[in-house]
Parts: sequence; structure tokens; C-alpha cells
Amino acid sequence: MTFSLTAVQQAYLAGQMNKVSRSFALVAPAVEEPLNDYLAAAYLICRVVDNIEDCAQPFAWQQERFNEFATLLRDPAQAHEILAFWQEESWPGLSEDETRMMGVADGQMLWQIYAKIPAEPRASIARWALVMARGMEQVINPHQADFFFIRDGIRLPAKEDDYDRYCYYVAGTVGHMITELAISHYGLQGETAERLLVNSEASGRALQKTNIVKDFAKDLQRDACFLPDEWLQEVNYTPLALAGAPDAWKEKVLANVLVEFENSVNYVLDLPHSAVGFRQASLFMMLPGYQTLLLAARNHDRLFTPDHNIKISRRTMAKCLLDARMIVKNDDAILSYSRNARVELSKVLNSDRIATFN
Repeated sequence: MTFSLTAVQQAYLAGQMNKVSRSFALVAPAVEEPLNDYLAAAYLICRVVDNIEDCAQPFAWQQERFNEFATLLRDPAQAHEILAFWQEESWPGLSEDETRMMGVADGQMLWQIYAKIPAEPRASIARWALVMARGMEQVINPHQADFFFIRDGIRLPAKEDDYDRYCYYVAGTVGHMITELAISHYGLQGETAERLLVNSEASGRALQKTNIVKDFAKDLQRDACFLPDEWLQEVNYTPLALAGAPDAWKEKVLANVLVEFENSVNYVLDLPHSAVGFRQASLFMMLPGYQTLLLAARNHDRLFTPDHNIKISRRTMAKCLLDARMIVKNDDAILSYSRNARVELSKVLNSDRIATFN
């Protein structure tokens, strides 16, 4: 089956990507066609899941939307009917652009593009988007208190395993999805494909855990925390009051993210140089993640306080993109970038444990 998009459909993907994620909007164009279009469509479909989860409607209402989302994955021909219903619903908690994406005007073309994707890549998108949706349904389920529960009005995961489980649902699934798409596109087989699948979850989790640290204070404003209760208990829950935390505890949080990044490095190295577009896209995501982690370490005195603010500058982001282009085919340079970031983290935090991490 030949896959091609009209100019209008390509403009739609680019426009919607810029609305929902300017950073990922830089990633997809780095990848060869038609994988770039598959990735853009898949990302936007995952944002539909996020919008349902983020909407401040009762859980029973959200369950119905998740079921309708599953119907769209199976039969995108029903998009007009479902989206026409959705746009008559209220979507509290969403931005204007996010709300429009859930209706016909800004949403229907996404499902038309999804319907055009050939059967094999469409099946990968559908399989992992559904796992994500059902996982998010568990996260917000008020009757499943052994996973996420409410402490002092704040929703958070109970244990470290639940933290990892949450990151699997929202990001590990995306790692699996895009890896399957890449394996199919580049015709990767045997041990190469197997190694990529092993580390595919870590690649997604690394970025998700980085965002959890970066957005900690912002998430608290909507009564959410994604660091586990059993960790917070160790410091008498002071981070939930933005009252800071001991340096050793901050190191623990950042080191946990670093583990995921180290596995992400292995993921990139396992990609053959012939998959240059996907290699570069992976670095476009990984290098800013490292820099965000470094910025958090440099500002560790402000972490989990009212001054908690971690966002790399545009200049740093531009440098990451340039570095990614320069080292994309140089495995030693990629390893050196990772090693140098780990050494700097060690110096900033005065931690021998991070310096010798392997």
C-alpha cells in the first residue's frame, strides 16, 4: 500500500504539532518519510489520550471517552460521529487548542490520516495507544487506591514500582510504539531489533521522569504529584509543601532519572547508522533531557521550593540540536556526551555515586 499525504494533511500535522509540543515538532521532521508522518500522527493520537485524562470531568465520563477512543483506533471511519459528539461536551481543564482537537474541526483530519497509514504501522500505533489509554484509565480510577491515591488532596503513586508503572503507561508505551515503527521502516531484524525493544521503554521513561522533575511545582498547582509516596515519606513530605528536601534525597530523584538516560544511550547506539533520521531524532530528545537534568542539579538548592523552575533556554536547546547533528554517526562522541554529563552531575551534587554510575 502506497502512503502519501496531501499538502493540506502535511500542513495539518505540522500545525498541530507546533500547537501541542514545539520540541517534538522539531523531532519528527528529522526522520525520513513516511516514518516522520507516522510518528507525528502517533504523537497526536497519544495527545488525545492525554486530553481525556487531563479533563476535569468525573471518572465515569472519562471512561466513556476512553471507550470511544478505543473505537476510533479500531474504526477511524466513525471519527465524524464521535468527534461531533465530543465537541458538544464540556472539556474543563483543557486549553482552547486542546479542546478544538477533540472536535471535528481540528480532530477529524488526524483520524483521516491515521486511516491512510498502512496496516502494519497502524496496528503498532493502535496497540500501544490502547495500552496507554487503559493504563491512564487505571491512574485516574478513584477505586484503585493501591496504585494512585490521594494524600492531603494531592494525587500521587504509592510506591516506586507504581511510579515506574505510571511512566510505562504514559511514556514507555510510546517508546515501544515508535521503536516498532522504526524497526518496520528500516527493516531491522534479529539481535538489533531485539536490543532496541529491550531499551525502548527506558527511552520513553527517561523523558517522562525528566518532565516530572521539571514540572513538579506546576503539577502541584493541579493537585498532582508523580514522585512516589514512599520516597516522599523519607523526607516527611516537605516537597509537597514546597519546603525543600535534603540534598541526598534530591540526588536520589535525579539519579533515578539518570539510570533511564544511560539505557537510552544504549538504545541510540543500537540503532544502525543507516537509520540516521531516527538516530538524530532520538538525540534531539535525549540531549535536551540531559541538559534539563544538569540544570536541575545546578539549581538543586531551589528544587522542591517555591522557586522550583527548571527550563533550559532556547540557546541551550539550539546547542543540543546542533550537537545532535554533529555526533549522530559518532558512537564514541555519544558515549562521551553521556559520560561528561554524568561527571558534571557528580561535581555539582558532590556525589561519587553518580560519577561512578554504570
